[in-house]
Amino acid sequence: MLDIKAVRQDPQRVAEALNARGFQFDVAHFSALDARRKQADIDSQNLLAERKSASRQIGVLVGQGVSVDDAKAQVNAQLSKIAGQLDALTEEARQAQAEIEELLLGVPNVPLPEVPPGSSEADNMEVLRWGEPKAFDFPVRDHVELGEGLQLLDGEMAGKITGSRFTVMYGKLARLHRALTQFMLDLHVQEHGYEEIYVPYIVNRDSLVGTGNLPKFEADLFKLRTDPDLYLIPTAEVPVTNLARDRIFEDGEMGEHGVRYACHTPCFRSEAGSYGRDTRGMIRQHQFEKVELVQFVRPHQSLQALEQLAGHAETVLQRLDLPYRKVMLCAGDLGFSSQKTYDLEVWLPAQNTYREISSCSSFGDYQARRMRARWRNPASGKPELLHTLNGSGLAVGRTLVAVLENCQRADGSIAVPVALQAYMGGVSELGG
Repeated sequence: MLDIKAVRQDPQRVAEALNARGFQFDVAHFSALDARRKQADIDSQNLLAERKSASRQIGVLVGQGVSVDDAKAQVNAQLSKIAGQLDALTEEARQAQAEIEELLLGVPNVPLPEVPPGSSEADNMEVLRWGEPKAFDFPVRDHVELGEGLQLLDGEMAGKITGSRFTVMYGKLARLHRALTQFMLDLHVQEHGYEEIYVPYIVNRDSLVGTGNLPKFEADLFKLRTDPDLYLIPTAEVPVTNLARDRIFEDGEMGEHGVRYACHTPCFRSEAGSYGRDTRGMIRQHQFEKVELVQFVRPHQSLQALEQLAGHAETVLQRLDLPYRKVMLCAGDLGFSSQKTYDLEVWLPAQNTYREISSCSSFGDYQARRMRARWRNPASGKPELLHTLNGSGLAVGRTLVAVLENCQRADGSIAVPVALQAYMGGVSELGG
């Protein structure tokens, strides 16, 4: 959530910044709500002063010849009237504040100045490329043809069990999927200093509001019918980031680089609005797995932390020898809560293009304000909002797709990357 003080100070500036990402902030509506709240507060203060003055009127009335009982009756009647007016004004101020908060819950984060302008992914800015796409001397197969050819991937069976956008994996392919997960976790924990954690796969509404998934993106979520306040997680970002909700971290708990968590979970997404897109195979599924990286840092560390976080995700691709490119998202392509995002896009030979495999974002204090997540600044001794970051390190299914397609051979077999062979019990290929 945006800082309401900053919005009040210059709502037009906020509107202009949000316009860069294609969001129209209704300045007039916000200002009217805030004026309503402010006026109710002013009127309440005036009535409190009037009540204080009225309480002293008994003596004045008695001095004017009014009996004590009549003086008390007059003053009590006036106090009763004031109490009713105060109650009404308190409710008016509460209602106006609630409407302001509801309005701000639907307002996205403000992009940082260095974020490039633009309205879609076509305007994203390439930062670097790593690795050279392999030139194959045989017709390239996509991951579905490869997996089915080895009788290790079965979308038809998954459709029979559940429906579209699900997959069944067998044997060595299932093991390779698990090997990727373990490889990523070991890398991030042992080399990058993350603490591995396990979290629930079901979260409540408050958790989703805290990360910015609600109220705006409810259609993207799977809601439990047995309890309308509970949802399947769309990403581990939600439960892991909410570890900081309603909490104050002492500076000593933050460590030199802040708090770093790595978490492997399934992710569940309805893929609302994506009908007809990537329906073949494992690119866009209702259920998939990720190793998520989440950081809580001091405000002055967040920009450098984003560079490091993206680098941690890049290391996975480099160790697997998968060509990729890194792009900075333009303002119009930013996620709702993000102020700056790098996407890592892996090369997929069958599509002859780069596809997103990780999104690494800095949220500033946007999520922290929604969650009341703070750290104690030792310089002042007072709690302040911390900054949150997260990124995929990586999306396991899409990494598997990239390995299958980039490591394929002419006979349809798959060479297992050297970095994964130890996790495969020495297996160096699928098929062959």
